[in-house]
This record gives sequence, structure tokens and C-alpha cells, in this order.
Amino acid sequence: MEAVAALSHRYIMHGFGWRWHRSHHSPRTGWFELNDMFAVVFALVAIVLIAVGTAGVWPLQWIGAGMTLYGVLYFLVHDGLVHQRWPFHWVPRKGYLKRLWLAHRFHHAVNGKEGCVSFGFLVVRSPEELQAQLRERRRPAKQGAATVNPDAASEPPAAQSPRAPRP
Repeated sequence: MEAVAALSHRYIMHGFGWRWHRSHHSPRTGWFELNDMFAVVFALVAIVLIAVGTAGVWPLQWIGAGMTLYGVLYFLVHDGLVHQRWPFHWVPRKGYLKRLWLAHRFHHAVNGKEGCVSFGFLVVRSPEELQAQLRERRRPAKQGAATVNPDAASEPPAAQSPRAPRP
């Protein structure tokens, strides 16, 4: 599911689905954002796969179940830990969860759909690699290829996004 999610994020959400996904890269003004429609669509696909699978096309039910499990993890970790959409406000200080949190902060360091880094969710590169990639993408930004937050590589991750939680 991680590969499917990363490719969907990069080529659908940052492609023809940007109209919905743009809301995720902007400050949220309420409980929901238009980007949440992707969760509804993916949940409907999972339900159909489970239904067709239990009706006789055996492997599809397990694909739908995998999508559902991945969706639950995404809902809890991405919306809860990374974007603090739940009542708990905790920023990890070390380990895998800190790396995941930082990767998503670096993804949001870019204003717009072009020039982003880290499209995956559970498998993330090191913060140093992502920071270097952002620095490389700053150069074309001056020529108009992408709009990158000029402070993204030098400020702490909490300052990179208007939606970033305070440590």
C-alpha cells in the first residue's frame, strides 16, 4: 500500500486532483478540508473490493482489507500526530515517529503542488536527504519552476508550515 499511496499522492493529488488536495496545503479553517474527500473515495473503493472479494473474487477482499488498515493508520498518525487534528498534541523527539513527522513537515515546506519532497507516508527518507533535496529545488524556484519556502532548509520544522504544531 505504501507504493500505491506514494504514487497516488505524487501523481493524482499533486496532479489532476490538486483542486481537492490544495486544501491540505493551506491553513485549515474547520474540522474538515476538501482533501478529506480522498479518504471517502478510497474508503468506497475498499468497500467495493471487500464486497466483490467476499462474493467470490477471493484476493480482492484482502486488498480492500489492506487499504482499510492503511487508511486507519493514516487517519490516526497523519491526521492525529502530524497535523494535530485530534485532542492530543505531542511532537515526537526522536526515533521513527520523529523522522516521519519531519518528512511530512518538509513536504509542506513548499508552497504549491510543484517542488515537494516526500510523497510517502510510512517509508520516509532521512531528514538530511529531504533537506538537501529541498535546497536543490530552491535553485529552480528562483527561475519560476516552483515556489519553495526560502526558510525551509534553515528554520526548525515547526516553522515550515502554517499548520505545523508547536514543539
